[in-house]
Amino acid sequence: MIIIKDLFANLAILISLLFLYTQVSNRSPLTSKSSYRIKAQSGIFGGILGNVLMHYSINIGTTIIDLRLIPIILLAYFGGVVPTFISMFMVIGGRFLIGINISSYASSILVFVVAIFSVLISNSNLSKQMKQLLMLTFINISASILFIYLIEDINFLITLLPIYWIASYLSGYIAFNTVTFLRKSQELFNKYKSESMIDPLTGLNNVRKFDEIFNQTLEELEKKNKKLSLLYIDIDFFKKINDTYGHAEGDVVLKELGYILRSCTRTFDIVSRNGGEEFTVLLLDCPLDQAVQIGERIRKTVEDKPFALTQGGTVNLTVSIGVSCYSDTTKETGLIINDADKALYEAKRSGRNMLCVAHY
Repeated sequence: MIIIKDLFANLAILISLLFLYTQVSNRSPLTSKSSYRIKAQSGIFGGILGNVLMHYSINIGTTIIDLRLIPIILLAYFGGVVPTFISMFMVIGGRFLIGINISSYASSILVFVVAIFSVLISNSNLSKQMKQLLMLTFINISASILFIYLIEDINFLITLLPIYWIASYLSGYIAFNTVTFLRKSQELFNKYKSESMIDPLTGLNNVRKFDEIFNQTLEELEKKNKKLSLLYIDIDFFKKINDTYGHAEGDVVLKELGYILRSCTRTFDIVSRNGGEEFTVLLLDCPLDQAVQIGERIRKTVEDKPFALTQGGTVNLTVSIGVSCYSDTTKETGLIINDADKALYEAKRSGRNMLCVAHY
């Protein structure tokens, strides 16, 4: 009963720390192609986990077993040589800190052999399931040889070895599946999070992402004493396009306009579709005169381009643009959007297909 209790305690530690690590590293999970920095960080974490598991060992009579090898094979499986060997040396070092004797030398050899074998298996063309099975089986066989070498009591070995094999397979299976499950869950979460910030039609930022970036930018704006310009863009008479050609063709026009906005702006500018036929371009570190140049480039490009329709033929359209700039036209950061919107309204009221600058 005590053995089962110790095993569950070890599994709880293993799962908890794996969960913690996957949450911390969710943006850059460990792979064989990861940077050396990520591999080193993962190796250090694996070494720490191995040492923790070593200290929370499972007592079987006068012998103790632990799960220190599980982090090593996980690192070999997911990350390759670098993280595996970092964790291996940390685990070996931790074992010698406990005591220097025949057992510490023998267990260190076991850790080294398992690390080498696991790296070789991880680089093979075997299936994922076969790699995991071979790694765990090799641990069990190698550990069994070590136990037979160190323990002379045959009756005790008959009890010890089955328990170790069961504990090893169980913990390894749980560890591999825990990491795989957490990674897939995090990937799915990141995918949904990304999609919630992207306009599905144009691939531009949506209004939620625009608001997030805009608010972040305002927080840094006054500290860095930089300019910030905003283009507020609206397609002229877009409703006529939908009514004449249908919403499907209107979507084609919106997608093409999104491409034009990206091509006419700088790579680091924030282009968003704020809803319907309204778009914005947040021009970072951009004075008013440069913002006007970019806005005019957009307006002229749209005016000169025939937009191809999927059913054949083309349609021409124009856009109206309002421009505001902190601190050239707007002295309060909170009024940048409002001033650009007013300038857009003025452009539409003055005849459309033009760019108007917010009043000073």
